[in-house]
Amino acid sequence: MDWRWKGLCAMLVSGVAVSTCAAADADADGSNIKKVAEIEGISEYRLDNGLKLLLFPDDSQPTVTVNMTVFVGSRHEGYGEAGMAHLLEHMLFKGTPTHPQIPKVLQERGARFNGTTWVDRTNYYETLPARGDNLEFAIRLEADRLIHSHVKKEDLVSEMTVVRNEFEAGENRPASVLYRRMLGTAYQWHNYGKATIGNRADIERVPIESLQEFYRRYYQPDNAMLIVAGKFDPDEALELIGKHFGKIPRPERVLPKTYTEEPPQDGERLVMLRRVGDVAAAGAVYHIPSGAHPDYPAIDVLESIFTMSPSGRLYKALVETKRASSVSGAAFAWHDPGVMLFLAEVPTGNDPQVALDVMTEVIEQVSREGVTAEEVARAQAKLLKQRELQAADATDLAVDLSDWAAMGDWRLYFLYRDRLENVTAEDVKRVAEKYLVRTNRTVGLYVPVKSPDRVDVPATPDLAEMIGDYKGREQVVAGEAFDVSPENVEARTKRVTIADGVKAALLPRKTRGGMVYLRITLRYGTAESLHGKTKIAELMPTMMRRGTEKHTRQELQDTFDRARAELSATGTPGEATFTLQVKREQLSDTLDLLEQVLRAPTFPESELDFLKRAQRATLEKQLTDPQALAVNEVRRHLDPFEKGDPRYQPTPQEEIDELDAVTRDDLVELHRRHVGAGDATLALVGDFDVEPTVARLEKMLGGWKSGEPYARLEHRVDGDAQGGEKTVLTPDKANAMYFAGLAAPMSDAHPDYPAVTLGNFVLGGGSLTSRLADRVRQQEGLSYGVASGFNARSLDDRAAFYLYAIYNPANRDRVDKAMREELLRMLDKGVTKEELDQGREGWLERQNVARSDDSGLASILESTVQAERDMHYYARLEEAVRKLTPEEVLAAMRKHIDPKKLYVVMAGDFEKTSDE
Repeated sequence: MDWRWKGLCAMLVSGVAVSTCAAADADADGSNIKKVAEIEGISEYRLDNGLKLLLFPDDSQPTVTVNMTVFVGSRHEGYGEAGMAHLLEHMLFKGTPTHPQIPKVLQERGARFNGTTWVDRTNYYETLPARGDNLEFAIRLEADRLIHSHVKKEDLVSEMTVVRNEFEAGENRPASVLYRRMLGTAYQWHNYGKATIGNRADIERVPIESLQEFYRRYYQPDNAMLIVAGKFDPDEALELIGKHFGKIPRPERVLPKTYTEEPPQDGERLVMLRRVGDVAAAGAVYHIPSGAHPDYPAIDVLESIFTMSPSGRLYKALVETKRASSVSGAAFAWHDPGVMLFLAEVPTGNDPQVALDVMTEVIEQVSREGVTAEEVARAQAKLLKQRELQAADATDLAVDLSDWAAMGDWRLYFLYRDRLENVTAEDVKRVAEKYLVRTNRTVGLYVPVKSPDRVDVPATPDLAEMIGDYKGREQVVAGEAFDVSPENVEARTKRVTIADGVKAALLPRKTRGGMVYLRITLRYGTAESLHGKTKIAELMPTMMRRGTEKHTRQELQDTFDRARAELSATGTPGEATFTLQVKREQLSDTLDLLEQVLRAPTFPESELDFLKRAQRATLEKQLTDPQALAVNEVRRHLDPFEKGDPRYQPTPQEEIDELDAVTRDDLVELHRRHVGAGDATLALVGDFDVEPTVARLEKMLGGWKSGEPYARLEHRVDGDAQGGEKTVLTPDKANAMYFAGLAAPMSDAHPDYPAVTLGNFVLGGGSLTSRLADRVRQQEGLSYGVASGFNARSLDDRAAFYLYAIYNPANRDRVDKAMREELLRMLDKGVTKEELDQGREGWLERQNVARSDDSGLASILESTVQAERDMHYYARLEEAVRKLTPEEVLAAMRKHIDPKKLYVVMAGDFEKTSDE
């Protein structure tokens, strides 16, 4: 987003009173910043050059996010320009004269950063630690690349292949391909029918002159919005924005506005695809109004009534009857009239035509019979919960506001909430009758009609008239400013033993919206008692959430939704982990539900059947997926346990067979005999009172021990494992996968662990700024995703090092050569002093950013409990990283990373012979 701003004072703008702001030096042209609106703690300003600005201070997070939105997306592309907005997004990471290496400077400051392109806008954002000159750096960077980006021909040559690689990745997913084709058929004139990624020909052939002209036309301050969110001083931010964006002149060109309207559809349309694969899909698309239209909230509720599980009408009609393994949907909120989409994955042995017939009948039945008030309330609770959970994070909210702004006005974000809360069953039936009409849908069948029966979708309303002087509600309660250094985290953490030996780390602090994050891991069993029970152990935690002695799955879900709480569960052999996010005032009641989930699950037979079918469909897709197959092969090589051992890595087909064999009795027996709280660990972070919370946890976990012994599953390094190479053929897949790995005898307490960690960060762990990314992606344009990784266990002497790249199969030899050469160069020459310093700063800042997320901090604290250490471990680790020399990094890398033990797997359709 691009902006320039200057002097501020008390004034009236468009009849809206503006509070006094800190003055900034005025430019020669007299530019200034004017406050035009404020809603629920978010303030909007305007620059004389047209730039819009939203300030959203939140001191509860030690980070600041700067998000620049340029109001250009695939909707604005002309003939031959398909994918140009997205391609340009990639090009704006290639640098400016002042910032020649944007990913590098962002990485050095420990930023989480990205760029995204959608139909109506393009976003560039970075989240950095809120200290030093990071705020000015981010504002200066975005002002610079708004108008001074290189957009050079030599960069386009390499980046074009990266974007094409990303395009090909989407072509590997049947549901994604079907969705794109349906959209292209539903929209015959409007650009919403064109995928944002573009088409292959335009990606490959776009002239650099056209891309540069597109950049100059749209990347201007009058077509951009800047959002600053997180911990910052608003007066300082205004002054810095005035300083860096204020000098950008308002462009003389008049920005063209899109005017194409999709005419009413005059008959059902058909899409039929035939491709190699194992899982079929069926879908339907209906035209709907824009996101700003008053009908949209009712349409959003309607979509949820169809697709949410387990109550959704399509879920019951398709998944519960075994006609489909999963259903999904979306009601797209766009600037212009959008679509409501439904997709079903159909497992092998089922007819997708039958699934489609059932889908369309269920959908259009609502237009005849309507919905119940209970269904509406359930959908509202789910949607409002999702909104509140997202709003608790300033970074997520900043990105979401940009999407609503792209629809016409950021205040629609709040107006949507108000409208959503007031949706009734009558509203839902009305929009169903209006839009769920056969002639308004695109499916896999065409039926001619004798006379037109068209749906006239209303235009986007006049936003100024509709919004008026809307004021919003009270500002969400902000949290406290919090230092996330390991020393301060440990000083604020209370370590206690709960009930019968549950070790816990509790970190009470004020958070935005009063959120609390809990993480608990139950540990159970031994290698012997868990033999042959891997898939049972993996399914058990998920099934525990699907029904208890007091509540059905639907009742649990409804209660969690009404409490605006989110409970998730994952399982591996010997461990069941549950994470809970909830508001302070709902914590006690939600722990009552969690107690039922942990101690009194019923493992309903019907729910197990649904879960197995959904997982089977996922596993069947992996049978031909290059990424899944390559990773699986390397894992099998590095973990050569005997079949049946809970640490054994099965093939995809073996995993399907294990899944099919799981019964309800297996789950009941595993839980009854083995699961208890005796060997559990727990972490709690957020807005809670320690004493009553500990007392409630005592009740939840007390007196609950397993009668069976527990022994941690140890992991080891196979000393006989040798390197090698394997090829896995996956016909008719546009993308290929390079995955290589080795195991080394090292824990994260090893003296060399800091040096290898930093060496890997320079090699390929530093996102777009690393040796692998610089060569394979930036210079040669061979891969959209390329990186290396290194991790070590806390309680075992086992570390894993890996390399990966996603690429076009025709580039197999070039990718293999580049990956091996960069690894050998690292082991031969090591790192330079400059690389070490930059990598060190980037890695250290990344640790601070990781600890700034409360859910992530809960995970870190729980890991310290399990490892019987405290946060001072991380303080010592960071201090060791600060003291590393290039010689120490080289010696450690040579000692522990043996290229002769690297096992390389390349999976893809390698029958292609030309480099496209």
